[in-house]
Amino acid sequence: MDKLTDELLDHVAYRFKLLGEPMRLRILSCLKDGEKCVQDLVEETGAGQANVSKHLSLLMNDGVVNRRKDGLHVFYFIEDETIHELCNLVCDSLEKSTENMQQAFKRS
Repeated sequence: MDKLTDELLDHVAYRFKLLGEPMRLRILSCLKDGEKCVQDLVEETGAGQANVSKHLSLLMNDGVVNRRKDGLHVFYFIEDETIHELCNLVCDSLEKSTENMQQAFKRS
């Protein structure tokens, strides 16, 4: 990896901070299979409409999700598909470390 500029490092840190919020991860998980309207996301996450909208706005401002209008409805979708890769890497790593800890616990 080439030397990263301070500006890029700041953006990377902000992206990780953005993804450090469980509700945003829930929203992204709901969107992994395709676009959804806010009401669908409210029902699936159990959060309030204002809360879901706030998190969608933050995710949109950073280019993680985007939206399209269809008449009176607004549908949100994942714009940056690398989010799936990043989440899969982290989840796989956590799964492996959990398995290793469980095996070590059984041996002791």
